[in-house]
Amino acid sequence: MTEDKKKFLLRLDQDLYDRLAQDAQQKNRSINAHIEHILEESVRGKSFEHRQITGQVVNGKDISLDTGLVQVSGIYYRYLTSDNSIAEKAAQYAIVDAVGNILTLRKI
Repeated sequence: MTEDKKKFLLRLDQDLYDRLAQDAQQKNRSINAHIEHILEESVRGKSFEHRQITGQVVNGKDISLDTGLVQVSGIYYRYLTSDNSIAEKAAQYAIVDAVGNILTLRKI
């Protein structure tokens, strides 16, 4: 732990703690790191893409395998798939994250 991190006591409901612990384990983080990540995400300004595009569904036909781009609302973005698989034209994908001009897609 670095010297510039503030230490303080935090009281949580046991059920909330258990859910956070389970989520942290799934994301391979310590509970402390997971809580810090959640707090950081909540105070950081979300991009337009994150606010407006995350959660939308994209058809596989809107994904260009040749260029590595996906078209969403008339705009082209670079993309990654959440499981690092090759996108399928016949599948549908949910946009689960947006960082800059890179979208993360999860097959649904």
